[in-house]
Amino acid sequence: MKRVTIYDVAKEAGVSLATVSRVINGSNVVKGPTREKVQAAVDKLGYKPNAIAQGLALQKSTTIGLVVPEASFTYTGQIINGLIDVAKIYNYNIIFHTITAGITDLSSVIEDNIKSNVDGVILYYDKLEVPEVETLSRYNIPIVLIGGRMHGDKVCSVYVDIEKAVYELTTKYLEEGKDEIAIIEDRKNQYACHQMVAGARKAFEAKGKTFEGFLEIPAEARTSYLFLQTWLRDHRYDLMIGNRDSQAMAIVNAARENGIEVPRDMEVACVIDTKYNAMMRPQISSFSIPSYDLGAVSMRVMTKMLASEAESDKVIELSYLFTPRQTTKN
Repeated sequence: MKRVTIYDVAKEAGVSLATVSRVINGSNVVKGPTREKVQAAVDKLGYKPNAIAQGLALQKSTTIGLVVPEASFTYTGQIINGLIDVAKIYNYNIIFHTITAGITDLSSVIEDNIKSNVDGVILYYDKLEVPEVETLSRYNIPIVLIGGRMHGDKVCSVYVDIEKAVYELTTKYLEEGKDEIAIIEDRKNQYACHQMVAGARKAFEAKGKTFEGFLEIPAEARTSYLFLQTWLRDHRYDLMIGNRDSQAMAIVNAARENGIEVPRDMEVACVIDTKYNAMMRPQISSFSIPSYDLGAVSMRVMTKMLASEAESDKVIELSYLFTPRQTTKN
């Protein structure tokens, strides 16, 4: 079937191409009767404006760049789904870019997006260091950061407060008299580790204690599991916390191999879980992070920035809920 073009609409309506272009791009120059005639031709022929051509006419690409680290694919699926669903509502296209640790430079990816003439960039990148934050602030393009907390003239962020979540969980255990608490390093996400440790330290300090339970994984240990296999031979805890459910699973397996029953002898929790947690036995207690909403809200914030709507909150915090499962006692 032949694709209907703007030329077909102009011929059907008996007007110039320029007139059709003005109508479909929302110009107020074209008067009522002519506008209605063009719209009638559009409806009759079933014409769908080409998004790229329409974007050029408006000096917009109607395209958003989405940047996601390759290592985060296992837990960003729902974030991406929420973002795409809202993008469809507002007729935006998404260009997907990935960052590979040690190979891809964040600045170069942002610049590649800008060269692609995107209207804005949404970035899931919760490993930002200070120099990278400063780099983002220099770009004259709307940027929404998912996971981290920063803002600027052209930068907004949507995040969940992991520090507060771990603080509240740690406080609960301390009030139960359980102060042997450990947080295992996540080498794939040092930023999240810093937040988790900060939350635990804050909870311990509030009780007049010092948190010394951060477990750094030695360079020679290839995985959390290999490290924990040996470490748990001589160390015992009331609670161990991992950032990802895969780490929590490693804790459970290494504990079992060392005669530690979970949750009878030691409880285990994680911050972020995935679909794989439902397959695990025992299932890991975790925080319910609103992943879909992180994506959906971020895209909505982007549409507001592009429409130059006043945004009262440039830093938007979403709520979380701790969900006890089979690796904690309550």
